[in-house]
Formats: sequence, structure tokens, C-alpha cells
Amino acid sequence: MKLSALVEQYRGSVLENVHMGVLCGVNEFGEVLYEVGNADHPAFLRSSAKPFQAIPVMQGKVVETFGLAGEEAALFAASQRGEKYQISALESILRKTGISESQLITHPTIPLNDEPKLDYLMKGLPPRRICHNCSGKHLGILALCKVMGYPTENYGDIQHPVQQRILKVLSELSGCPVEDIHIAVDGCGFPVFALPLKFSASAYLKLACPDLIADESVREAAIQITGYMNAHPDMVASHGFICSELLRDPNIVAKGGAKGFYAFGLKKERIAFALKVIDGSENPWPIIVASILEQIGYSNKETIRRMYKLTPLEIRNDNGIIVGENKAAFRL
Repeated sequence: MKLSALVEQYRGSVLENVHMGVLCGVNEFGEVLYEVGNADHPAFLRSSAKPFQAIPVMQGKVVETFGLAGEEAALFAASQRGEKYQISALESILRKTGISESQLITHPTIPLNDEPKLDYLMKGLPPRRICHNCSGKHLGILALCKVMGYPTENYGDIQHPVQQRILKVLSELSGCPVEDIHIAVDGCGFPVFALPLKFSASAYLKLACPDLIADESVREAAIQITGYMNAHPDMVASHGFICSELLRDPNIVAKGGAKGFYAFGLKKERIAFALKVIDGSENPWPIIVASILEQIGYSNKETIRRMYKLTPLEIRNDNGIIVGENKAAFRL
């Protein structure tokens, strides 16, 4: 396993912590332009797979069939945090589709964000399946099952026709043969996919530059779901989270996954990146992404500023005093 230092953390002048990992950037010709560590390193996409899992949902005309709003459709690719506006939209999807919350295989839980979580606890509300941060993805697949007449009882099984279609879409867009994609089970009960980092980056390049997608149906579906993501960024995560802050930039398609995986594509530049922080940390993501954008000369400085606002270069203690710094440790 070839790893490189991605972010170093200093307390005073002493190196206190290092986040190791791998990253790569690819162009539209499938060439690896940038490699830190090993671009062939296999990594699970986790929730970064959600835009691809939503493509069959778009192909099945779920949005049109059930008259869903754009902010509701964006939840199909989201890792929502339980904000009131997100729960309200999820409840609206339940009503419009006629899906019962009990049909979701997500484990009942409470909201992730502090404010809605505190509200839940103070009111003594019970855990709910739609509070799970993957519930939007699950509702999309269940709605597609209704449209297509597929069984709903085993919709999370890799042998289910929708899951097989997702696997095929991911293979087509990434360029990674199906037989080389490793399959395990995600936290929410869905199949989860691991493939070499360079293929994940290539898949995100197709999301950013859908003209590279040969299949017209897949191409139109990719345009549709990424359009919802950019139009409704706070649905995809929530305020103050990297996915939402990157998606505010209409030139970027981005989505993170658990245990340190992140990927994003740049539309005008026609390049995409995938990265994995090996210790599973998410806190270094904004610094890594900001440094990538700075090193390639990205023109939207506001996007870079938003990254450093999420994870500042300065490390402050509980009294707000600067006691150290974060540094990007890699060079493209």
C-alpha cells in the first residue's frame, strides 16, 4: 500500500498528527494527470456512490411519475442530516409515492445535526427510519420499484434488478469491469462498491461532463440528478458541510462518503479527483480539496474560501487562541 501525507497538523512548531492517504486526478481521455500515493488503490465509495445509485431512479421517471419537486429529488443522492426542511421533504416523498416508512430497511434513528437532534430529544420523539442519513436514497429505489413493478421486500439485495442496474451504471461510467468491482454491505444495508481510485475519479468526470457518456438514457439521467444536486445543495448534506458548500459552485459535482472517501468533478476544466484519507477522517477534506483547487489554479476563489472556512488553516484552542496550524502536505 503506497500512501502519502495529505494533511499535517502542528501544535506550536511540533508535528502532532498526519493524515495519510491517496488521491488522483484524471482527464477526459482516462489519463491520470495527478497521482499522490497510488491511483490504483481500491477504496469503497460509500455515500459517494449515491449519484450513481440515483441514475436508474432518474431513468425510471420517478420524479415525473410522482410529481416530485427538485429539492425532493435531490435527496435521492443525499446524505441528509435530519434538518426540519429535509425531514419535511422526505415526508412529502412518502405521501406522493405512497411508500410506507416501514418499507425502508434503514435503521430507525434520530437526526444527526445538533439542533434537530436536541429538538428530538427534548420532545421525546421516537427514532424514525427517514431520519437515517441514507433514507432519501432508499426512498428513490423504493419509488423506482413501484414504477417498474419490482419487488420491494429485498430491494437492498445485490441480486435485486435495481441493484444490478446500479452496478452496471457504475461500471459503465467508471470504466472498471463489473468483475473487478468489490462488493460489500454499507451501513444502511445497501451494497457498497470498492474500485481503484482512478476509476472512481473517471466516474465523477462523467457526472461533471455528461457529454462523455455514450448511453443517451444514462447521460440524461446524470444531467438530471446532478442538476438537482447543484440547484439544492443544502438537501445533499446541509449548511456547513463540504458537499453542500462545493455544490454551491455550479461548476462542481461532488459527494463524500464515510471513512474518508471524497470525489468531485470540474465541468469547465474537464478533470475530476478522487481521494481517500486512510484513517477515515473527514475533517481534512476541505483542506485537501482547497489545496487541489489552488494547485491547479482554480478561478473561483470563493469556493476555496468556503473550504478554509469549514476547516481553517489555524488551529484554535477552546479559548479561541491560535495554537497550531493545518498544512496540506502533498504536491500534485
